[in-house]
Amino acid sequence: MELAALAWLLSPLSYINTSRSEYLIRSWPVIGMLPSVLANAHQLHDWSTEVLLKSGGTLFFEGPWFAGMEAVGTGDPANIGYIASTARTADYPKGPEYRELFEVLGDGILNADHESWRVQRKCLHALMRDPRFRRQAKRASREKVEKGLLPLLRRTADLEPGRVFDFQDVMHRFTFDVTCVLVCGFDPGCLSPSFPVVPFCKAVDDAKEVVFGRHVVPKTWWKLLRRLRVGSEKTMAEALEIIDRCIAEFIATRRNSRALGQEIDLLTSYIDHEHLGEKEEEINKRKTKLPEDKFLRDMVLNMLLAGRDTTAAGLTWFFWEISRNPEAEAKIMDELRSLTELQSRDGDEEEEEEEEEDHYKVLMRGFSGEDLGGLVYLDAALSESLRLHPPVPFLHKCAAAYDTFPSGHEIRPGLKVYCSLYAMARMESVWGKDCNEFKPERWISEEGKLRTDYSDKFLTFNTGPRRCLGQDVAFVQMKMVAASVLYNFHVDVVKDQIVRPKTSAILSVENGLKVKIAKRS
Repeated sequence: MELAALAWLLSPLSYINTSRSEYLIRSWPVIGMLPSVLANAHQLHDWSTEVLLKSGGTLFFEGPWFAGMEAVGTGDPANIGYIASTARTADYPKGPEYRELFEVLGDGILNADHESWRVQRKCLHALMRDPRFRRQAKRASREKVEKGLLPLLRRTADLEPGRVFDFQDVMHRFTFDVTCVLVCGFDPGCLSPSFPVVPFCKAVDDAKEVVFGRHVVPKTWWKLLRRLRVGSEKTMAEALEIIDRCIAEFIATRRNSRALGQEIDLLTSYIDHEHLGEKEEEINKRKTKLPEDKFLRDMVLNMLLAGRDTTAAGLTWFFWEISRNPEAEAKIMDELRSLTELQSRDGDEEEEEEEEEDHYKVLMRGFSGEDLGGLVYLDAALSESLRLHPPVPFLHKCAAAYDTFPSGHEIRPGLKVYCSLYAMARMESVWGKDCNEFKPERWISEEGKLRTDYSDKFLTFNTGPRRCLGQDVAFVQMKMVAASVLYNFHVDVVKDQIVRPKTSAILSVENGLKVKIAKRS
């Protein structure tokens, strides 16, 4: 509400004596470019993309002189690759202001810099290479698809044909259940026909919106609101209380019930000091600076966010794109039918299991990660959707020293740096004149194989030393969901709804994605 009030007061300044190209963004005495930002806060991703396109890919932002909001935004892949490179890690940390903005993350890996980040990453890397964890990741995803997601959709199609529901909510419930298994060792059962209210997820979503709002107002403003505990900062305080209480329950539950020997989850591995290796002493030093439950709280929250939100957002946008591109859907279906026919001839198709107590838990045709390894067009379609709709639309850094970007822009210490992956996907200079089109074919070579030469401009999973550790797990999970849902159902996105990015740190669909579903014949 307070953000809307500021926008209403200042936005008229953006339109005084200006042409279309000028009023996109304009710097005023004292208040800088803030009025333009506030006037476009409801469409910040698309507006900032247009601004960067008209500015040659990189722009210095001038905030109010008293607010310390000066920043540089860039969608230039040369600049982004340079900033994220191993050689520049120390020059472009996330910085102390990032930690303030994202206080909800505490001291977890998504908030950490330097040695703290390095040690946490080393431990997570060791865990994700553990054969027990990799087996658990595959099993948890497939079981949730076959025994949770597909039966839920089948029940809806059979008992409530034509019912409109929020597909994004279903994806969030699916990814939260799977991520809880991998991080905390238990399935909360959010993906059920009753669609139970999940206070933790609601609190996380509220916190994300507040964090994004902090980026577009002066620090003094949101800190005043926090001190007074009013407006959006009251929402943040209440969200933090719920998040902390829920994670404390997760930790207590896991302490009282360790994982079985053949399985492992992230929380158990930290409680039992596994995967610390030669750095156990360093981890223990870090834990002495924090109460152990605070250390575990930060780790759990960071991993739950990384696993739930990004994958759900990626899947939601994928199904939206597929609904708008029936020719792409047809090509994916051709691949899946060819795969099932081949498996049937070879006798490899798994027998369906039937549970007498619930007709709708009869397994429909699901797919494992191994099944889908050779499906080129499915891979290409997912990559194309992730290009156009990166779940983390921008990277936030802070310059630690004087520097010069490859584009020639001179950078001073303390300057905030925003790297827009969303804008980069819409630059003709990067992706060609068809950059705004959903075109999976751009990912397929003339030989019919997946192209691997886009690593310098496809940065959805980040790049350099901060490249996403869970990239392979997330992509396989997305393929399993995409293939299993498309093979069994036709997802019909409701016409005439407004589908646009939510103003948030994660590129979710504002107000969700309304769909109807029907079984394929």
